[in-house]
Amino acid sequence: MKHIVIVGNGISGVTAARFIRKHTDFKITIVSAETEYFFSRTALMYVYMGHMKFEHTKPYEDSFWKKNNINLIKQYVNQVDFKQKRLHFESGDVLDYDDLILATGSKPNKFGWLGQDLIGVQGLYSFQDLESMENNTKNINHAVIVGGGLIGVEMAEMLTSRNITVTFLVRENSFWNIVLPRQESELINRHIREHNIDLKLSTELKEIIDDGNGRVKSIITNSGEEISCEFVGLTVGVQPNIDFLKNSDLKINKGILVNEFLETNLPNVYAIGDCAEHRTPPMGRRAIEQVWYSGRIMGETVAHTICNKQTPYHPGIWFNSAKFFDIEYQTYGIVNANLGDHEEELYWEYKDGKKCIHFIFDKLNHKLIGVNTFGIRLRHEVFDKWLREEKTIDYVLLNLKQANFDPEFFNNHDEEIINEFNIKFPEVNIHAEKKKDTFTSLFSL
Repeated sequence: MKHIVIVGNGISGVTAARFIRKHTDFKITIVSAETEYFFSRTALMYVYMGHMKFEHTKPYEDSFWKKNNINLIKQYVNQVDFKQKRLHFESGDVLDYDDLILATGSKPNKFGWLGQDLIGVQGLYSFQDLESMENNTKNINHAVIVGGGLIGVEMAEMLTSRNITVTFLVRENSFWNIVLPRQESELINRHIREHNIDLKLSTELKEIIDDGNGRVKSIITNSGEEISCEFVGLTVGVQPNIDFLKNSDLKINKGILVNEFLETNLPNVYAIGDCAEHRTPPMGRRAIEQVWYSGRIMGETVAHTICNKQTPYHPGIWFNSAKFFDIEYQTYGIVNANLGDHEEELYWEYKDGKKCIHFIFDKLNHKLIGVNTFGIRLRHEVFDKWLREEKTIDYVLLNLKQANFDPEFFNNHDEEIINEFNIKFPEVNIHAEKKKDTFTSLFSL
């Protein structure tokens, strides 16, 4: 019987195992040194904050794996012998495979800072990181977070939930402005500071200072300022977790290189999820995408191929969602930090400064390119459909009601958004009661 071995028990590897089991009776083994059972990585912050227990993060009962004849091995893989098709574990044990799926995920970035390996300095990605954070933040007063991304905001919320004061160092001159347009970035700057976080923009970490006993006592910034702290959170992004695969026959760059079928350069070896790097990324997508849903899609895709139905990876329209403290964020399509030459924008912000919506559309044909929302929930299936069907901005505005999520619980701002459009483009003057075929070219008048 064919033996499928999956290294990594995150969403990618587990999805592959489930779909292979659904269609075959192959022997399936999942190997992970992180935890015995699959858990929701995005829920780790809520365990720390006391909203959940760790067992609540497991989507399946522990009996699920035996019931579905999926073997679990909690071991660390030291080396893969691709010629012999064999895994070598840290314990000295070995495991043979017929097909190998590498789903090894990510690890936090470190950039060689002096003191980065002191006690109290860490990232936040794995279950072990959560355990370390529990130990490293007991009875402390002040923490420094380095890096302005989503993980940094999560860590800031975690720490403030325990009344730990936070200084947040962000290299850029506005929060996450390498991803967010100026308007949204400034909204989040305000929101972070409203939570009593000392947000220091245009500030970099230079060095982490030892207290003499191997623990952090302070950091020094690029301006020479020393900030006392007992914890340093390194949240400057993640990178594929592939160190054990270097110096092998497997072709790697930043990640494990794969084709459209998620195949590596070696026969019967695949890579999926955070560790995979697409040689030719699908249009509008990055070569490495470290988001939950694309990992799930890759798991399903590789399962089809292993079950003798070779299937290319098609992730569809880009979307993502996150939370900045109590402001929810959604993005659909392509919204870059800066407008392209062929792009026009409509930005609307509510008077309380905690809600906004930002449309990007084509100057010439007015087709919607992307949308960001903060504090406003939209229906994913509606915007996915509109982007796939290349609907125009007038169509979207006139039909925005269809995309409202749970309108009985969330205020409707459709008229205000249309009014904002009419102020910016008075020659058009869209009204909800107008017919869809009356739209006039925005820029030809």
